[in-house]
Amino acid sequence: MTTAWRSSPSLLRRLGLVRLDKALNYFARQTGSQPGLRQQLLDSPYELPGLPEHGAMALVRPHEAALAGVGVGALSPALPSAHAPVTVSRQAVSTARLSAVDFFRGLAILEVVTHHTTAVTLRHLPEGSTAYLITAGVNRTLHFAVPAFIFLSATVLTRSLLKDFRPLRYYSRRLIRGGWPYLLWSVLYVLWYVASGRRPPEVLTDPERWSFYLLYGKASYHLYFMLVALQVYLILPLLLPLARRRPPIWLAFVLGAALQAGAYLLNRNVLQTPYPGSTVLWYVLPIVLGVSVGARLGEFSEWFRKSRWWVLGLLVLVFPPYLTVTTRQMLGESVDSVAYHALSWGYSALMALGLLGLAYQWQRSTHPLRILIATLGTVSLQVYLIHPFLLQVLENWYAPERSDPVGLTIALSVLYGLVVLMIPAVIGRLLSGRRLSTLLFGR
Repeated sequence: MTTAWRSSPSLLRRLGLVRLDKALNYFARQTGSQPGLRQQLLDSPYELPGLPEHGAMALVRPHEAALAGVGVGALSPALPSAHAPVTVSRQAVSTARLSAVDFFRGLAILEVVTHHTTAVTLRHLPEGSTAYLITAGVNRTLHFAVPAFIFLSATVLTRSLLKDFRPLRYYSRRLIRGGWPYLLWSVLYVLWYVASGRRPPEVLTDPERWSFYLLYGKASYHLYFMLVALQVYLILPLLLPLARRRPPIWLAFVLGAALQAGAYLLNRNVLQTPYPGSTVLWYVLPIVLGVSVGARLGEFSEWFRKSRWWVLGLLVLVFPPYLTVTTRQMLGESVDSVAYHALSWGYSALMALGLLGLAYQWQRSTHPLRILIATLGTVSLQVYLIHPFLLQVLENWYAPERSDPVGLTIALSVLYGLVVLMIPAVIGRLLSGRRLSTLLFGR
């Protein structure tokens, strides 16, 4: 294996495939294929901050490394001039561990892609069939990504704001690194939907349609997260007094649940917002929970070690009624709105805590799977923004018929999921450090 890696790049370079050579070398380093890397990872007492703010940020000790920099959000690290996503240099990637937060993002973006891919699969399975019901169950089980990413954003930014809050610097960076990608990709998806015949050309010159797309995150079905993230950036400094009190995590869970119930009643009886899922009103629980975890991030790993069975036990209690209610709603049956939302909020918040706890439990592991998932987390924003377009292209190219064998439909769905995951990930890595990455993704 070592000989192959030493000889292959030189052959690729002789053939003029320099970019492919660099890409292969990068993935070799990430999976530990190069000699000595695994031992370096095992021996190194350092790890990188999850979301570095400065390209020259030094490596820090593990207990200090939990998100020492200001993050632009949960999907991807904040990058000055789009340098390498989780390192101060490309060389550092091969010798320093990717952070627990990168692993969290990697798991969450896998969930997003699988959730959206199974939604496509359901359109081509016979309704009511066993395969349809199983796929619907998987789809609903994986319906927690946006609250989880909001929770991580609140955690990351609370940690950073408690260390250094300069309003002008904070809001200008959030606007550039969050607002610009949201605006750009909203325009790109509207153009794509018109070009592909999903929307009439008249929408391009209709101010009311553009207002609707941008104010509610409806340019594409996944862009509402970017809009919610911008609102989180706006209000999070207002929660610094709460963060400075360092509320216990379970107390924050209860407080957040109570405030979430209040926000629900406020919207139902007073505000009546047409699309509450596109506002922070629908994410009060993960935000408050994230503020508490961010304020106590240095002790979170120990907290989770002691509390993991409580988290798991509550998940076991919440999951069956959650899955039942949300699957029934997905199948078009009438369900109680209060029960549906309460179970959804509780389940997603517990899953967010569990994922972050798992990320910290596996933080020191050098298992190739852990490294691969964490590496995927460094380009999670790129995957999030691009994959719906690729899914639609693949579905237009070949969509299975409902009369086709179920095995064929499932196999195609798995293949499509892998394609729409890997292509944006590779694009994100190849563009890393280039101006085009800054233009397209804000970092």
